[in-house]
Amino acid sequence: MDTGKTFTTADGTRIAYRLLRPGTPRRTLLLLHGLASNHTRWSEFTSTTRLAAGWDILSPDLRGHGGSLFRGRIDMKTWCDDLEELLAVEGVTQAVVVGHCLGANLALWFAQQAPRQVSGLVLIEPMFRAALTGHRTQLAALRPLFAALVPPLRLLAALGLHRHRLEQLDLAALDREARAAMAATGHFPEARYNSVLEDLRSLPTSTYLQGLLAVTGPLPALASIAAPTLSLLSAGGRFSDPEATARLLAPLPQGRILRIPALHWIPTEQPQLMRVAIEAWCDELGARSGA
Repeated sequence: MDTGKTFTTADGTRIAYRLLRPGTPRRTLLLLHGLASNHTRWSEFTSTTRLAAGWDILSPDLRGHGGSLFRGRIDMKTWCDDLEELLAVEGVTQAVVVGHCLGANLALWFAQQAPRQVSGLVLIEPMFRAALTGHRTQLAALRPLFAALVPPLRLLAALGLHRHRLEQLDLAALDREARAAMAATGHFPEARYNSVLEDLRSLPTSTYLQGLLAVTGPLPALASIAAPTLSLLSAGGRFSDPEATARLLAPLPQGRILRIPALHWIPTEQPQLMRVAIEAWCDELGARSGA
């Protein structure tokens, strides 16, 4: 049964998540969405993967996103702490962590912070500052501006001066529309997936800026991450250079890279290839552990 749940963190923040667990706890997949996204990024995967027959699937709305609305201070450490609390609430001692975009970067930070809780990693299109291409390179240059804007935005939010209605984003429905457009035109509808204004319809501005700061921030010490890691990189490299990303991933002691024919949005453009790759990786990890 796929159930919507919430828990309250130590600092009083309400975190929403979904848990597919039909009975007693089993091995766990922890799925982390990207910036300006939410747990619905994984709705299609959860409903179609054969792993659901033998794995529990946990997909949170990261603090500030979706049902985990929050307008305070957020960074990688905050999100990692939330994940540790979530796993403790659900009695999960170890998980395979799958992350997309910002979620992939977060998965690396979580593996460094809580190595005993991570049995494996799947990084789908991680976004590394040194590998950014095109207009995304401007993000790094604008980091001081973003950092300066965040405190006054958080103060205004604390005073109640913020948008009181945010749109509910359904990534599964959006992906279906994108694939229909691709079938009709032969082109990916980038305008909807690559628009700050569209992103801000469902996300507080302070959260968005803090997410940009996080995704363009430093990497953890990858050489210290012992968990076996599969990285799925889009061959198109719309936002980042896949070769540069591969070089940055090279220090991972147990890293493997698989290239996927996509511009950047692998879950939207190539859901079946992504699903099969994750399933095969989890099978391999299970064989290694004897599970």
